[in-house]
Amino acid sequence: MTRYLLAGGGTAGHVSPLLAVADRIRERDPGATILVLGTDEGLEARLVPQRGHELRTIPRVPFPRRPDLGAARFPARFRRAVALTRELLREQRIDLLIGFGGYVSAPAYAAARRERVPYTVHEANARPGLANVWGARRAAGVGVVFHGTPLRGAETVGMPLRAEIASLDRGARRTEAARFFGLDAERPVLLVFGGSTGARRINDAFAASWRTIAGAGWQILHVTGEQKIGDVGASSADGRAVVPYVDRMDLAYALADLVVCRSGAATVSEVGALGIPAVYVPYAVGNGEQALNARASVDAGGAVLLPDAELTPESVAERIVPILRDPERLRRMGEVAAGLGVRDGTDRLLALAERSLA
Repeated sequence: MTRYLLAGGGTAGHVSPLLAVADRIRERDPGATILVLGTDEGLEARLVPQRGHELRTIPRVPFPRRPDLGAARFPARFRRAVALTRELLREQRIDLLIGFGGYVSAPAYAAARRERVPYTVHEANARPGLANVWGARRAAGVGVVFHGTPLRGAETVGMPLRAEIASLDRGARRTEAARFFGLDAERPVLLVFGGSTGARRINDAFAASWRTIAGAGWQILHVTGEQKIGDVGASSADGRAVVPYVDRMDLAYALADLVVCRSGAATVSEVGALGIPAVYVPYAVGNGEQALNARASVDAGGAVLLPDAELTPESVAERIVPILRDPERLRRMGEVAAGLGVRDGTDRLLALAERSLA
């Protein structure tokens, strides 16, 4: 039986595809050994054990970005993380490493090279992170979500998706989803969300304009984020469901006829795989990767890009409501999105990684 080490963590962008791969390995090969390498500080510390997988941790070692005390300490801390990972690779007789980026991936790649364990890199964003740029140089395989991601030897495999998303039949689940959220399955639904923590700009715009949405004949399902439900400051009403968090995103997607959301790699991948038209509002902080993530769908006509600074109640009325009133445009956008989307990214990534075992 193959013995896998999956390395990644910190954010949902790293942990979600890692867990999708771990779940798929366990589903198809219950006898396989699956270990996850992460830290005690990231989301993986909670989510990996919750999903029934074994987590091993090493210290968090971010790449230095400026000449300070952290940079001076980096070499020794990195060597220690590599040594701990090499010990784990030997102790567990790991056959294959798959890295998803984040603080633990670079030490994992270095340890795998020194122990002669083949490794594959998976990069979720159109603009790759430093750990994966470095790791891709000597990887046995490099899988990316977005075509054109600048990594050496990259092959487009798509995003590993949770099974409940990858297998979702939206039409068959619509009635159940409407009942779950207290909405009408016969009327169109605008799904609005800003990621796990919410997005104040999105919340403010739709708290002020939901009646405009209703005036166009649409319902709204607004997921505010647990920390930001106070931004909205209103309870659900007829044709409007306001919730802080959704643990059944499969049902939210089943009900959505248009989505307004951030454009993180996982979100873009899920929305595209399900063929849902979208208005993407990229997060304005960072290195611009969210706008790049949305670019292929926007350029092809499957989505619209609305910069964060331009999202206001007025722009909702001027730029989003006309889409709601145009069923033919929505149909075309959905077809384009579905044509670009990938539902079998998990199996594609595993096939790429396991070629190194042949």
